[in-house]
Amino acid sequence: MASAAQAKDFIKRIAPIIQKEAKARGYKVCSPIIAQACIESAFDGSVLAYKYHNYFGMKCGSSWKGRSVNLRTKEEYTVGQLTTIRDNFRAYQTMEDGVKGYFEFINTKRYANLKTAETPQEYLKRIKADGYATSSTYVNTNMNCISKYNLTEWDWQTPNMDKSIDEIAIEVIDGKWGVGATRKQLLRAAGYNPSMVQARVNEILKNK
Repeated sequence: MASAAQAKDFIKRIAPIIQKEAKARGYKVCSPIIAQACIESAFDGSVLAYKYHNYFGMKCGSSWKGRSVNLRTKEEYTVGQLTTIRDNFRAYQTMEDGVKGYFEFINTKRYANLKTAETPQEYLKRIKADGYATSSTYVNTNMNCISKYNLTEWDWQTPNMDKSIDEIAIEVIDGKWGVGATRKQLLRAAGYNPSMVQARVNEILKNK
């Protein structure tokens, strides 16, 4: 099991890459994808992750033409009962390649409904229903990871918000959003990324 420090280090390394790819490809949230990487790879603790840069447990399938590795895995074909099998998994050269590989994997008709998911839970429910994972607790496990590590901070401003990041940053400076944890909670509840807002606050104050 990964320590708190190891978990935070892994998130710090992989989250920006996932955020960039998800946003560029038109996905509305990235926090559930970061959670998937954390859970599937045991925070970069599995052999498949740290040696082969497959952070999402993606099997080869008939269409895969790249590198692969045969490893043991556990599947939950019957609720509450794990079955150990061997299977071929996709292998990548770098973390960036592994993340891009995930988006290429879900860029099919089967997973097309993921792009319109507007919340982390909606995304996870859809990908589970699409057959991505066999675990009966897949949605809850990933949602708990999102909550524990505040992964929604990596989600971005959505089009239906009526104020820009600059406007919100100025309101933060004026004290309209409170301080500390309260401010973060209020910003997240309103759909804003606290980290992005704080970064803009810092820029504005620096320029003053």
